[in-house]
Amino acid sequence: MSDEAPEQSSKSEDPSQKKLEDAHKKGDVAKSQEVTTWFMLLGSAVVFAMIAPSASASLMASLKVLLTNADQFELGGAAFGSFFNGLALSLLGIILLPLGILSACAVASNLVQHRPLLSADPITPKFSKVSPVAGFKRLFSVEALVNFGKGLAKIGIVGTAMYFTIWPERDRLDTMMTTDPLVILMDFQEIGVKIFTSVLAVVTIIALADFIYQRQKWWKRQMMTVQETREEYKQMEGDPKVKGRIRQLRQERARSRMMAAVPNATVVITNPTHFAVALKYDKAMRAPVCVAKGADAVALRIRSVATENDVPIVENPPLARALFASVEVNDVIPGDHFKAVAEVIGFVMRLKGRSGWRAGA
Repeated sequence: MSDEAPEQSSKSEDPSQKKLEDAHKKGDVAKSQEVTTWFMLLGSAVVFAMIAPSASASLMASLKVLLTNADQFELGGAAFGSFFNGLALSLLGIILLPLGILSACAVASNLVQHRPLLSADPITPKFSKVSPVAGFKRLFSVEALVNFGKGLAKIGIVGTAMYFTIWPERDRLDTMMTTDPLVILMDFQEIGVKIFTSVLAVVTIIALADFIYQRQKWWKRQMMTVQETREEYKQMEGDPKVKGRIRQLRQERARSRMMAAVPNATVVITNPTHFAVALKYDKAMRAPVCVAKGADAVALRIRSVATENDVPIVENPPLARALFASVEVNDVIPGDHFKAVAEVIGFVMRLKGRSGWRAGA
């Protein structure tokens, strides 16, 4: 217990959806045995109140035939065998219906607490389940003490409820020995229904309280440490350091390809130092294309490469800022900037003695 306390105290993070799904696959779900007990009591009450009288009447009628005509049955005869075959089928029908109801209640008790699951993990042999040391720890653990206390409290509460239900009927119980058997059955059924009702009312409160307790304990058990959260994130999304390095390499390669396109640019428009946008245009193109752009250090690098390769550099701060914000590398410039870019490229081409470009060409 002392070894588990520090680990539990370090679990400060809510469980992820993956952690909850993994726990469900292993059969580790929030489950209260008291809820199962409540459903089984409910099924037993239904069987006792609605099915038991008709089943008893049917069985009594069959046995009455046997007792009334006992002298007429030939031991081993056909009539005797036929009667007992019918009696066996009658008993089977009486037994199957209550079993079906109780089985349905058992399934419902699980479905209301958690999703359907099929896992062999809880029944898989584990050394910790047969280890004497582990068994001793479980025997004297906090959970064992809590279960022991719950058991005593449940016995006391249910016993008290039954006492207050039966005590007012003590006079009727005294006279049952001298009452007609059919009346005894009716009285017994009535008292039994009262007992089931009172016990169900008490067990309802116990089941709700225990389910909340078991749910909170299960949730606390599923909580994760900060390190577990990080490790799970790495498994699902990849290591952030590796992803950052891959992103950095991609950016460097994209920048290298961009810089390699600057020597073939027609003009570089600058801010003059904060932004730089390199454009390429020839007569075969519908409109100029941005082949490189950058801010600050990248802008200075674009200017440097352009200077080394005799690419004209035109300082036009408003146009440089507008192009930097509105156009991506390898994209055609937006139509809103055709006129301004046409004037710049026309100016550059006139300097080189070539024909100019006009917006909409």
